[in-house]
Amino acid sequence: MALVMAHKVPASSCMAVPHGPAGVGEARHRMRDELYRSGVSESVVDDAVLILSELLSNAYRHGRPLGQADPGEGDVLAAWRLDPSGGLTVEVTDGGGPTRPVPSTPSVTARGGRGLTIIGALAQDWGVRDSATGEVTVWVNVTEGHRREDFAARVGTGGSGFDLLDAYDDLD
Repeated sequence: MALVMAHKVPASSCMAVPHGPAGVGEARHRMRDELYRSGVSESVVDDAVLILSELLSNAYRHGRPLGQADPGEGDVLAAWRLDPSGGLTVEVTDGGGPTRPVPSTPSVTARGGRGLTIIGALAQDWGVRDSATGEVTVWVNVTEGHRREDFAARVGTGGSGFDLLDAYDDLD
């Protein structure tokens, strides 16, 4: 069986994605198709596609394109690979930016700033790798069953002491 899977599962995929929102859909579609054809579970595929979207969005907002291209003109690099044990690594490489990729703590009403926190909840591990040329790669390891199932159910209110579920206590 392992020999058959080795021929069926692509060891890795890599694609240049335009620096801007236009290429995100194509990258997600390609990743989803390749991972499904490789036999990756639906939950891991869904998590990986969301992670890829977040990483690409961050690369466009905060990073430069690779090479000497102007923002919005060049490409970033999206890659994913399966290891023999079934783990999946997703990577996005851009030309670097003025800030380091770190999780933030946005206000409840903020429109963004949650991407790396979401990735941390879905991933087994993640990190940042810098190259000598200034390129930045954010990598994420995804495995079956690692998702923190309680993440989406928790609602933070900025320390007000109010829990959204408290509003439903009287309905029992």
